[in-house]
Formats: sequence, structure tokens, C-alpha cells
Amino acid sequence: MTKLSVNINKIATLRNARGGELPSVVEAAVKLQEFGAQGITIHPRPDERHITRKDVYDLKPLVSTEFNIEGNPHRPFIDMVLEIKPEQVTLVPDADDAITSNAGWDCEMHLGFLKNVISEFKKAGIRTSIFLDPNPEMVKFAAETGTDRIELYTEAYAKNYSRNKEEAIKPYVQTAKEAEKYGLGVNAGHDLSLENLKYFSDQVPNLLEVSIGHALISEALYMGLENTVQAYLKRLAKW
Repeated sequence: MTKLSVNINKIATLRNARGGELPSVVEAAVKLQEFGAQGITIHPRPDERHITRKDVYDLKPLVSTEFNIEGNPHRPFIDMVLEIKPEQVTLVPDADDAITSNAGWDCEMHLGFLKNVISEFKKAGIRTSIFLDPNPEMVKFAAETGTDRIELYTEAYAKNYSRNKEEAIKPYVQTAKEAEKYGLGVNAGHDLSLENLKYFSDQVPNLLEVSIGHALISEALYMGLENTVQAYLKRLAKW
């Protein structure tokens, strides 16, 4: 079964809009795991506009499933991850002022840089994943970095799902198959939702994990957090 990792950035965004500690990202992480989430994802950015450095350290002892930290590997980010030692670090090439992640790595152009960064993480025993556009030709360069997994950037799939889901899924299936050839695990994330997740999960081979935040937290406003997590887990079930 594909694991569900819940991105709790939106909880932090809501908290920061008012100040104070409500809603609590720590309590949200604990509850999400109780409700069945198999991982917690955070994406701390330099301006701390949602997840803060304090959040990262507060969450570490309370994530009992899988802790996945995403981010652009600037030196402060690298040092923090090496200190926290999460189960997984996902490298994302987003600009500091980006509202949200909007592109995968050009692994050919940044091959040397990624090799060096990934080597540091792997020496510390941290599994690595590279955020990647659905481009089969980029997979061989991703493999050369030494990464353990790729994370497929799924915004294009989500945008085109209602128009033509068969065409929308094709590059993702091709990229996942190519990753399998190179022994890379496949994660996915960005704009996956209750509407489009099941088809994606059913079609994409070797899908080990999905990271979902914005849609899941939004849907939880109507359905409640526990019901929403269970609904996502049902979409990922293979029966």
C-alpha cells in the first residue's frame, strides 16, 4: 500500500495568520498519526512564513511514523536536517519567495551540486528524494546523484485530470517506469486530492508514498480531520 504522508504547512499558515499557538502543528501531527497517517511532511522556508525552525525541533520527538522534511538545500537547511535526522529529506528547488513549489530539479544541470548534498545526507543515514517533473529523460541524471527516490511533481496531472485523465497520467507512468529501471523509489505530491488520488495511485507503478497537504487540510474543514485521513487511505488501498 502506498503510504500517506500529510503535509502540515497549512496548519502553520493558519496559526501564523493570528499569532500564538493555535492551531498547534504539534497537536495536529500527533492527531494525524492517531487517525492513520503514515508520515508527517513539513516544508520549512527561510522566511518561516508557515513552518518555523522551532516547529521542526518540536515535532522531531513526536513524529512516530515517518518524518519527511522538504526544502531547498541551502546550507542552513542542510545543517538543520543533519541535526534533526528525519527518516527522509526531499530536495525541492523552489525560490525563497515562491508561494509554493512550482518545478522539479534539472538534475543534469545541477548534478554535481546534488551529488554533494545527497552524499552528506546519506552519510548521516537519511533517505533522500528529489522533486522531479514527469520527464523520463531526467531520471537517469537523478539516479546519478545517488538519490534513493524521486518525488513526482503532480500539479500538471491535477490540472488536467478532469479534462483528460488518461493523457494527464501518461508522463507520470512513463517516468515511474523509468525510475524502476534505475532502482529508484517513487513518491508523489502537489495538488493531489480526494478527487484525483485514486486514479493516480492505481496507474503509477512503484508508488511508495504521497505527500498531501493543501487539499487534505482544506477538505478536513468540511469533513473533519479523522474522516479525511481515512478517506485518503481508502483511495490508496489496493482492493
